[in-house]
Amino acid sequence: MKLLLRWLISAGTLMMLAYYMPGISVHSFYSALIAALVLGLINALVRPVALLLSLPVNILTLGLFTFVINGLMFWLASSIVKGFYVDGFWTAFWGALVMWIVGWVVSAMLKKS
Repeated sequence: MKLLLRWLISAGTLMMLAYYMPGISVHSFYSALIAALVLGLINALVRPVALLLSLPVNILTLGLFTFVINGLMFWLASSIVKGFYVDGFWTAFWGALVMWIVGWVVSAMLKKS
């Protein structure tokens, strides 16, 4: 049940980002659902490998390079899902940052209940 709720909140966040942030567009809620699913799969499968390969840079930047990797994963998801578009890296960076903040808040709220 919590997984479904997180998925729906992620899709809603993507729709909100498309409405408020120039450079991100989502054609429909269905596209947002698929994009949220793909983004979750990328974060589960590709992101750990990318973090491992970039470990020296991540150590040098005290973990801040993780935000760059999150932006790249967000951008990768937009290149895979039709109906979900991100204009460039910086747009993906800020979109991924908002998605991370919302995910962090949702995780904290779901842990309390």
